[in-house]
Amino acid sequence: MAKTVHETPQASSRPGLAAMFAQHRFLLLFLFLLATLIAYPYAEKSGAGYYVFRLLGSAIIGLSVYVVSFRRGLAVVTILLAIPALVQHLLHPRADASILALINLMLTFAFDLWILVAIFRRVFARIQITSETIFAALCIYLLNGLSFASIYGLVATLQPSAFLLDPALNRHTVPDRFDFIYYSFGMMTQLGAAGITAVSDQARSLSVIEAVLGQLYLAVLISRLVGAYRTHAPSEGQ
Repeated sequence: MAKTVHETPQASSRPGLAAMFAQHRFLLLFLFLLATLIAYPYAEKSGAGYYVFRLLGSAIIGLSVYVVSFRRGLAVVTILLAIPALVQHLLHPRADASILALINLMLTFAFDLWILVAIFRRVFARIQITSETIFAALCIYLLNGLSFASIYGLVATLQPSAFLLDPALNRHTVPDRFDFIYYSFGMMTQLGAAGITAVSDQARSLSVIEAVLGQLYLAVLISRLVGAYRTHAPSEGQ
């Protein structure tokens, strides 16, 4: 007699959930990045929201590791870079010119840069464009703005007068992390950032570089999408 195998609902649902998570990994990362930008001004300086925000940032680091772990070699390097970045994010040390603070900022930037390059290679190596490809490209755009914010923070740490805050438009005199995020996306989108100005030559040079890279990325992305659409578009005779 043939044995009948009965699958439990939990056993049959696990592979489906794992596959769904894997298929929408870039969508999840994009949603978490967007949630960080939305929640930052509300959660960063509040009591319970501060710890929730730290957990949200830790989840983004974990998702970043997951989305770029296409091969074992990439996974190992990403995890090694993620460990100090995670420690830096959880401890959230005060930005100053100490060696520890500078190392923390540089490790965070190294991790962001590694994630950016890995996702960029993944996106533009694909021939067929899917919804995940679009969300991966959007993740690159958001991560680029956050990475430049880290660079601006490093410049401001080394040069305290690199950025000037207009007292008429700000409630504080020393720029913080969110000021640099605001300034970074203002430069990348070329909308400008009212209330904060790059003063030193190094800060102005980085601002120009980010503005150029932001526009070039959009141009390359659009041409990539259009080219992929033309490649896979059905012919008129079909």
